[in-house]
Amino acid sequence: MIPRKRPPTHPGGILKRHYLEPLSLAISQVAVALRVSRKTVSKIVNERGDVTPDMALRLAKAFRTTPELWLNLQRNYDLWHASHDSKAWQRARIIRPQSHQTETAFASQAPRNKSL
Repeated sequence: MIPRKRPPTHPGGILKRHYLEPLSLAISQVAVALRVSRKTVSKIVNERGDVTPDMALRLAKAFRTTPELWLNLQRNYDLWHASHDSKAWQRARIIRPQSHQTETAFASQAPRNKSL
């Protein structure tokens, strides 16, 4: 991921500025075309809701784009905010493969089946 100081645009902002405004579409018109509630579209456009895979498919069909466009916009937005809004993820440790000796020692400590 390329480090960015400015957050990526929410997919709702793209939807609003590149599709709804130029086409003079109301949120209710888009909701009817997508077969979802007005509230669902409003949440996305006002950047309070996420673009789900189902919504990405609907948007792609309605605006002749690809679902990957909408999912990538959402993914980039989410990753940027996850990495900048919380530092808890930085406490995770790197997992290193154990040496063969450690695996052998662990296996020798396992209980044995006496019936064999």
